[in-house]
Amino acid sequence: MTILPKAALSAALFSCALLAGFGSGHGSAAAETRAGLSGSASYYGKQFHGRKTANGERFNMNAMTAAHRSLPFGTKVRVTNRNNGRSVIVRINDRGPYAHGRVIDLSQAAAKSIGMISSGVARVEISRL
Repeated sequence: MTILPKAALSAALFSCALLAGFGSGHGSAAAETRAGLSGSASYYGKQFHGRKTANGERFNMNAMTAAHRSLPFGTKVRVTNRNNGRSVIVRINDRGPYAHGRVIDLSQAAAKSIGMISSGVARVEISRL
C-alpha cells in the first residue's frame, strides 16, 4: 500500500469529486440530469461591477461569466433556460451563488441573453462543455 502525502490525497479526492459530477453543494435544490445539472439560476450586475471575483479578475456585468460553487475556474458551461429554451455559454470565474436553492449566478449579460432579467430567477439546466 502506498501512502500519499496529504496534499496529493486532497488533490486526488477533489479530482474524484469533480469526476463524479458537478456537486450541488450546501444542500441546494439541484438535481443531476442526463445532460448535467438543473436547478435555479439568478444573476448579479451593477452592484458588483468592477469588484474582484474569487479568481482575482474584475467582475464585468457585460461579460459572459458565472459563479458556481465547485466547478473549476475557466470551465465553460451551457446554461439553458428551461422556461423558454434559450441558452448561453458562460465561463466560471467566481464562487457562489450564496442564496439557498440556487445552482449558478450569471452575469447580467448572460441572464439577458436567456431572457431572465425581468424574473430575476429562472429554472435552468447546466451542461459542462
